[in-house]
Amino acid sequence: MVEEVQKHSVHTLVFRSLKRTHDMFVADNGKPVPLDEESHKRKMAIKLRNEYGPVLHMPTSKENLKEKCPQNAADSYGHKQYPANQGQEVEYLVTGTHPYPPGPGVALTADTKIQRMPSESAAQSLAVALPSQARVDANRTAPGGSEYRHPGASDRSQPTVVNSIVMETGNTKNSALMAKKAPTMPKPQWHPPWKLYRVISGHLGWVRCIAVEPGNQWFVTGSADRTIKIWDLASGKLKLSLTGHISTVRGVIVSTRSPYLFSCGEDKQVKCWDLEYNKVIRHYHGHLSAVYGLDLHPTIDVLVTCSRDSTARIWDVRTKASVHTLSGHTNAVATVRCQAAEPQIITGSHDTTIRLWDLVAGKTRVTLTNHKKSVRAVVLHPRHYTFASGSPDNIKQWKFPDGSFIQNLSGHNAIINTLTVNSDGVLVSGADNGTMHLWDWRTGYNFQRVHAAVQPGSLDSESGIFACAFDQSESRLLTAEADKTIKVYREDDTATEETHPVSWKPEIIKRKRF
Repeated sequence: MVEEVQKHSVHTLVFRSLKRTHDMFVADNGKPVPLDEESHKRKMAIKLRNEYGPVLHMPTSKENLKEKCPQNAADSYGHKQYPANQGQEVEYLVTGTHPYPPGPGVALTADTKIQRMPSESAAQSLAVALPSQARVDANRTAPGGSEYRHPGASDRSQPTVVNSIVMETGNTKNSALMAKKAPTMPKPQWHPPWKLYRVISGHLGWVRCIAVEPGNQWFVTGSADRTIKIWDLASGKLKLSLTGHISTVRGVIVSTRSPYLFSCGEDKQVKCWDLEYNKVIRHYHGHLSAVYGLDLHPTIDVLVTCSRDSTARIWDVRTKASVHTLSGHTNAVATVRCQAAEPQIITGSHDTTIRLWDLVAGKTRVTLTNHKKSVRAVVLHPRHYTFASGSPDNIKQWKFPDGSFIQNLSGHNAIINTLTVNSDGVLVSGADNGTMHLWDWRTGYNFQRVHAAVQPGSLDSESGIFACAFDQSESRLLTAEADKTIKVYREDDTATEETHPVSWKPEIIKRKRF
């Protein structure tokens, strides 16, 4: 009986032992279950050694070891360092700017060991040196070094290569990221200053417009006294007065292709004068409000006018027909210019925009919206494929044919009524407060500022420049002013670079778009 009880106990113990072993590996549904804690650690250690050992544990030679990493220690990035072999002490060294090497199984080099974590200032200089897209990529990637790529992971954006300078000192090499130097204004060309040498009076109202004839013998002005006057350029004496407008004359121009003078005014009229008979021979009817400016095409018999009715009109000079009405501006069109190359027509408006027009189609090619205030003046450079526009916010330079922005000319803080430029690159801006600034076209350097006194008997408030123009020799500058006079300037022959030096410093160019 005792033997039977002992046999039963042995069988019971064996059965219970086998059941415990089975329960360790198999669940009720037949799937494996987690092992106990020690077995789990052993299994994870084997998995880490097999799959992540080459990455997390890079053994180095004993002579290169500078520090020991304790078991299960966390690095500066918070990654836990797992031991490779249980019960065996292994020494590892992770150096460089990132806890991971450039790739699995690649040993760290001497160059990477001497690098440190980039400082905040170094990171900022790196962001400045990177292009815009590269900055986005840099923000997505690690602070330094190459990005570790997991097997099977999706492709990530790679850091953009930036300019670096390698400095060799003895046998060591230092790699430093250098921020690109900001662009500076080049030294401007020296221009002699201009001085006033003649004041011509005769008009009884504001002188609103001025033009010099192609032969450089005389010039013509239009005024608020409703007259057009022709003056001898050399002596400044009045030669002829033309009457016919019934309101302020706002624009005059002399044809280079025929003996015709064209004028426009606030009476909505556009007139063609035959200078052989000094009579009006054509009228161009169509504008619904005051006509503010006009220009002639240099190669074909086409006249372009702009008006307060928000349109510009293209006229056939001979037939008086309105070829196109250029619509699109939402406020008065203050200025218009023509050229032989495309775009052949440029307009500036009180709606703050500049439009470049297709002459054949009569439609807008480009609309420039950079100005924040009314554009009252536009001028084309006689040699370069560029132009400038004037507004109370600043003067802007543009490049044809698409109106690419070049630079701002800031400093003339007034309502700019007129712009003109000569072949030497002297840009003149005239303002409503009577000030005139002279600029170097290429660099935008303001080399002279003029504020001439009003003529005796006029109020100081009548100090305003409405129009200006160089003569054909570009040796004289004429201005039409609110004190009812025409002022004539010429270069100062006694000035030199020593007596009038360029007060220029290599300042950083502010390439603001707006």
